[in-house]
Amino acid sequence: MQLSPFLGELVGTMVLILLGDGVVANVVLKQTKGEASGWIVITTGWAFAVTMGVFVAKAFGSIDGHLNPAVSVAFAVATGDYSNLATYIPAQLIGAFLGAVLVWLHYLPHWAATPDPGAKLAVFSTGPAIRNSVGNVISEAIGTLALIVGIAGISAKALGTIAIGLGPYLVGVLVWSIGLSLGGTTGYAINPARDLGPRIAHAILPIPGKGSSDWGYAWVPIVGPLVGAILGGLLIRWYAL
Repeated sequence: MQLSPFLGELVGTMVLILLGDGVVANVVLKQTKGEASGWIVITTGWAFAVTMGVFVAKAFGSIDGHLNPAVSVAFAVATGDYSNLATYIPAQLIGAFLGAVLVWLHYLPHWAATPDPGAKLAVFSTGPAIRNSVGNVISEAIGTLALIVGIAGISAKALGTIAIGLGPYLVGVLVWSIGLSLGGTTGYAINPARDLGPRIAHAILPIPGKGSSDWGYAWVPIVGPLVGAILGGLLIRWYAL
């Protein structure tokens, strides 16, 4: 298969989820080396996952390395060019699903050793600390808005050209900051594919004692990030960041 934007977004998102959901599994599943190591480990692991995912996406053919439908939508709104959405979004969803399957395989003996079905679901998808639909959507929208504006700031022409290879690290720092500061309400999905693809994997994989996939909440980490993405895209468009 030739390098292509579709392949880049797929493989990059797969790596994002493998490492991102992987760090959650390491913390919440029983009898792992990282069991109960805490939120700082999860947010740090996700930050590194974003950095590596972007590098991989670019290496496999995606010049943008979005890994996230919300980012793709935001910059489509900002530029008025929606042509990449039909390529990027399916690739991101497939990659997220495949990454979650790899996490399941990697931690295969630990699912049966973990009695809490909520902990198993937490590996794959986000959930609210306090279930409140309006508040949860607002949290996801604000977190995603911070992501979009932050990415725009990192790439702003007014700041000059960033050295090649530095951008993904800065985006990783941005995601780390969002997780530490804003992630305590909903688990900061800020990415519809990151939540939906693994949630589908949770629903269909033979995970012992897994319980519900919580489809009643699943719309929140889709709608919230898309609202934040549209707002961020409009802000960029209006102010030409």
